[in-house]
Amino acid sequence: MADVARDEESTEFFDGTARGELMVKQCSACGHHLRPDSISCSKCYGNELLWTRASGRGTLVSWIVVHGAEQEPPVVGLVELDEGPWLHARLVDVDTATLAVGDAFVVDFEPAGEERIPIFRPA
Repeated sequence: MADVARDEESTEFFDGTARGELMVKQCSACGHHLRPDSISCSKCYGNELLWTRASGRGTLVSWIVVHGAEQEPPVVGLVELDEGPWLHARLVDVDTATLAVGDAFVVDFEPAGEERIPIFRPA
C-alpha cells in the first residue's frame, strides 16, 4: 500500500479517518452531499462546502479485481454512500463469486503510511 499524504485541502478528511469517521462535503446552499475531493456543488454549483460526517454505510455499485504481483489480488469497489456520493475504495472480506450490485457495505479504515484510509466491508 502506497503512503498517502495530507495537504491543506485534505486535513479535515484525514483528521476524520484518524477518529474512525468518514468525512464528506456538504453544500451550505442546498445541503447536497459530495465526495471529499469536491470543490463545488454538482447540484446547485455553489462553492461554499462544509465538512460533515457520513454514516459510513452504502451499497455496492461496481467492482474490479486488480491482478498484479500480489498473491491475493485486491478488490476495488465503487460504493454509493447512504448520503449519496460514490466513493471508490478497497473491499475486504469479500467473495468475488457472490458479490452483487446493491450489496450493503460499511466503512472501516486501514493504515497508509502515517494516515488512515477508508476501506469497505460487507455490512
